Amino acid sequence: MLVYTPSGLIAQHGLLLLLLLAAWKAGSGQVHYSVPEEAKHGTFVGRIAQDLGLELAELVPRLFRLASKGHGDLLEVNLQNGILFVNSRIDREELCGRSAECSIHLEVIVDRPLQVFHVEVEVKDINDNAPIFSVSEQKLSIPESRLLDSRFPLEGASDADVGENAVLTYRLSPNEFFILDIINKKDKGKFPVLVLGKMLDREENPQLQLLLTATDGGKPEYTGSVTLLILVLDANDNAPIFDRSVYEVKMYENSANQTLVIWLNASDADEGINKEMIYSFSALVSPSIRRKFLMNEKTGEIRVNDAIDFEDSNTYEIHVDVTDRGNPPMVSHCTVLVEVLDENDNPPEVVITSLALPVQEDAQVGTVIALISVTDHDSGANGQVTCSLTPQGPFKLVSTFKNYYSLVLDSALDRESVANYALVVTARDGGSPSLSATASVSVEVADVNDNAPAFAQPEYTVFVKENNPPGCHIFTVSARDADAQENALVSYSLVERRVGERALSSYVSVHAESGKVYALQPLDHEELELLQFQVSARDAGVPPLGSNVTLQVFVLDENDNAPALLPLPGARGGGGALSEPPAAGGARSPFRVALYTGEISTTRALDEADAPRQRLLVLVKDHGEPALTATATVLLSLVESGQAPRPSSRVLAGGAGAGAGAGAALVDVNVYLIVAICAVSSLLVLTLLLSTALRCSAPPSEGACGPGKPTLVCSSAVGSWSYSQQRRQRVCSGEGPPKADLMAFSPSLPPCPVPDVEMEGESSGGDYSGKVGYYFFNFHMLICE
Repeated sequence: MLVYTPSGLIAQHGLLLLLLLAAWKAGSGQVHYSVPEEAKHGTFVGRIAQDLGLELAELVPRLFRLASKGHGDLLEVNLQNGILFVNSRIDREELCGRSAECSIHLEVIVDRPLQVFHVEVEVKDINDNAPIFSVSEQKLSIPESRLLDSRFPLEGASDADVGENAVLTYRLSPNEFFILDIINKKDKGKFPVLVLGKMLDREENPQLQLLLTATDGGKPEYTGSVTLLILVLDANDNAPIFDRSVYEVKMYENSANQTLVIWLNASDADEGINKEMIYSFSALVSPSIRRKFLMNEKTGEIRVNDAIDFEDSNTYEIHVDVTDRGNPPMVSHCTVLVEVLDENDNPPEVVITSLALPVQEDAQVGTVIALISVTDHDSGANGQVTCSLTPQGPFKLVSTFKNYYSLVLDSALDRESVANYALVVTARDGGSPSLSATASVSVEVADVNDNAPAFAQPEYTVFVKENNPPGCHIFTVSARDADAQENALVSYSLVERRVGERALSSYVSVHAESGKVYALQPLDHEELELLQFQVSARDAGVPPLGSNVTLQVFVLDENDNAPALLPLPGARGGGGALSEPPAAGGARSPFRVALYTGEISTTRALDEADAPRQRLLVLVKDHGEPALTATATVLLSLVESGQAPRPSSRVLAGGAGAGAGAGAALVDVNVYLIVAICAVSSLLVLTLLLSTALRCSAPPSEGACGPGKPTLVCSSAVGSWSYSQQRRQRVCSGEGPPKADLMAFSPSLPPCPVPDVEMEGESSGGDYSGKVGYYFFNFHMLICE
């Protein structure tokens, strides 16, 4: 014969096999082929890739493969040309027994994307089995007194083939006594029967030897034969007779032992011992049937003796002999055909084959998750199985072919909502009551990076005291990512920008893993009251996702600036000498200072008894915690009316001098003082309005008595503050009527650097402060020359 193989056409000698190549598509991806049994290796079955709509070039990349339950090596596919061919010997009788239908079910699986096709290859029967008889010789004992047309059933032959190849015809070797008759039993084929056509004479022919030949209906036909040895018996003229030659009985499987199957009844026309009968199984009955049924030799009752299972065998053929006690005994035969009825005694079986686990949470609807096959060994409605899925959720079952299902994705997944699904597949048959079986499958949902890190709130407000140590921890940001593993691994970074002339990263930093925010240098409230910036949180997914949070860092003021004394506008220097303090104490001071305005005024009229030279030590103190202070020394010279004070350039250490022209009148001094107070008040308002612009501006003009250079140390290594400033001013008073003269001191908090003023003072560190008070430390009299 000629067959297709992967290497081409091969010429074979022998019988020509009819190769049916009809293929059709039905259902969801079903292809049907047929191939004769015993086909040689390489026999062409079908162009499976073309019939399934697959390109030859994609078979290898898409991992084209066959799967067959228990028959994986019988058929194979050439991946170069897409041809399905016979790989090893296919014996239909071994594969399907005597079943009328015989098919090999294949599952074709390809990946990228995953597709499953069902292919059914029907195995055609060829006439490769000859009819056979169970024995090589059958013996029949027939009394010579048997009447004409007496019938003697014979054991028929069996043929392992099916269909026409198993249809048997019988013929008997030529003889003068017997003819052959054929009995067609319901659904059981044909059985030969010998019919006596001529009376036997034992004296003439004590035994006969005939040949029974069985021929099947195949092309070419095969034959088998058995020898019939007929022993002619003498004497007993009447044999027992059954009322029927064939009995048909139906019974349910799983019947209990001792259940009555049938009660046979035979009769014998003789009398006496020749009428007594014994029932027995024929020699043709197999040992397996003898184990399952029990014969009562006296009554003819056949009862169940062992388990009757429909799935093991659904029919039993029992040959029964009845023999009388005559001499010689006479035998009659009948056949009991037992049909076993199915009961729903087998639950379905569920097999789940996982193909694509875990499932990505962004998998497309319709993605095949697993393949499910169900079987039920019962028949009819008892073997019809339906499958259901619980819970429904985002999955469903799709029937693909007969008892095959696919578990597919029915709706979108979200791992952050449900990370694992415990599914139960229930298979239930159509019996009454129905039986069911379950199988569990756990579907794990794999994470994809679809969630950005999220902060608890979009903005945080942080309060930090100024003068913090470098590198101190001021806040911790935290973002949560709903994803898993690296997709939820969050790192933090600053969103860089410029703060004035400097980069944000020179002020603060953030730890990439912990989210802790650190101040890299001491913060100064007077320089920067609010630092606003953003921190970014980004996960490690591909591609990464991120979000930002805003931090508003308010720098809280500490009392780190001592009060500063500004020069008095319009003041003029005067000459004089520093005198020693008065020897006698307890005298009431003629001067006083206002607590909050800094105005120095006389408490009484000045007279000649007062020292001509006065030294006043004024303490300025803020309200911080602890408070900061500054001192100023005021040198006063008392002059007579109309006498101008002499210029003096002396600077007193630790104090501030004040002087006025000796030739100016006391009235002029009061005018000057009032003008100075107005000027200082105006300067204070202007300073508040333009504080930012004037912080780094040039120092103001010098006073009348000459400048004293200020010294300002902005910060020490440990963050404490100190301040010193010198100012010298001379105020002189002439003779005249008593007047309440005053002098004003204006405190301020100067930026670094401070202006040059003619004041001598000292200060010490402290906390928050915005208000100062003035106090006299001591005073000395200074007389203008």
